[in-house]
Amino acid sequence: MSSIERQSRLQNKLMQYQQRLDTDDEQSVLIEGRLTRMVGLTLEAVGFQVPIGSRCEIIGKGQKPIEAEVVGFSGETTFLMPTGDMRGLVPNAKVRPVRSDSQVPVGEAMLGRVVDGAGKPLDGKGPLRVHDRVPLHGEPVNPLARSPIRQHLDVGVQSINALLSIGRGQRMGLFAGSGVGKSVLLGMMTRFTEADVIVVGLIGERGREVKEFIEDILGEQGMARSVVVASPADHSPLMRLHGAMLATSIAEYFRDKGQQVLLLMDSLTRFAQAQREIALAIGEPPATKGYPPSVFSLLPQLVERAGNGAVDGGAITAIYTVLTEGDDQQDPVADAARAILDGHIVLSRQLAESGHYPAIDVEASISRVMPHIVSEEHLKQAQQFKQIYSTYRQNQDLISVGAYSKGSDPAIDESIAMFPALRQLLRQGMNEAVNWQQSDQRLKQVLELRNQLQNQQQNVAQTPMLMDGNTRRF
Repeated sequence: MSSIERQSRLQNKLMQYQQRLDTDDEQSVLIEGRLTRMVGLTLEAVGFQVPIGSRCEIIGKGQKPIEAEVVGFSGETTFLMPTGDMRGLVPNAKVRPVRSDSQVPVGEAMLGRVVDGAGKPLDGKGPLRVHDRVPLHGEPVNPLARSPIRQHLDVGVQSINALLSIGRGQRMGLFAGSGVGKSVLLGMMTRFTEADVIVVGLIGERGREVKEFIEDILGEQGMARSVVVASPADHSPLMRLHGAMLATSIAEYFRDKGQQVLLLMDSLTRFAQAQREIALAIGEPPATKGYPPSVFSLLPQLVERAGNGAVDGGAITAIYTVLTEGDDQQDPVADAARAILDGHIVLSRQLAESGHYPAIDVEASISRVMPHIVSEEHLKQAQQFKQIYSTYRQNQDLISVGAYSKGSDPAIDESIAMFPALRQLLRQGMNEAVNWQQSDQRLKQVLELRNQLQNQQQNVAQTPMLMDGNTRRF
């Protein structure tokens, strides 16, 4: 081969190599880097440049590759967060970028299955045979393309149906501390709600609770139409983030097929805490009670993915649990969630300790879409119920110690007479389902009692009484 031919071949190879470097398709050349530092959960690598969210494999000496995700960079240093156990890593380990389009496999075959934050089966029923793929982080929805919330959703809990009506496509928050019946209420809504598909995201909770929720709360009937995404507290913060996003992506998939989806996520607080761990690990400064600003920008990105789809299409009705540390309703995550959700149901520790279940504090709870999904008569009755109940609760201490004298205030007298009926509407057994029509009828019956009491008071006021032998009217 002549020197001219060798030079020509070399030039062609150099041109082909340059084209591969310049292109963005699957044939792009991936350059390996090396691991330079590990502090806490953060890995630092140099020698390559990849976008945020890309996946990499870290290859140690004789160790199985460890998967990590790019979460930040500074100059030539790339910050990575592992998705699993980091044991076995060594200095200068190879870091190899992996082609990943951040899409996850989904399909009808996921119904009845339990998967982790990466979409891998946990139930031992074999691999998932699904072929469709959707973005893990979702696509922004044009707010003008969403259909409005105009139809109520029957959740099978009479106090919610009657007083805090939930609409199809609504995003509702369930605010509660620990040990007040949050999981039981979620289980009731899972079993009793009218929905085609139920997606449950168990994010950052105790591993023991995952199996208990599936076997004791969901049961075979509920599991048949459900997909459970479990990323317990012992998983890495990155996997907890991905678990919440995966659950939302699965719900979006079924919504876009025109189905009515119920998304239950327990909990939104653990999702925020996972993002806090990642952000603080890569050096983002804390802002409010240790939470960096990225937490409060990520929350609406997740929540806004739920809701109604196009007109006459499917809908995702989402229930997010929010843990209130020490029953503090002004917790930063609780405060931020309250602002971006379409309503909130607050569970009261005081009610739970008195044996009142579900321990819903109707005074502190609200459904912002209720005026648009119920009749004016229903809305008026719910407001009257809350007024009477609130009157009793505000004066409960005086009534309990006997400091209140009957007849001092007609409104308090009315609340005392009606309180047993009010409390009966708010209580419900965990295995008792009360549909929308029954809830509406029971609310009417409670307020009919009010009308009967008012009629009795009028009759008493008009009854002639004997005084000093003479009949006088008062």
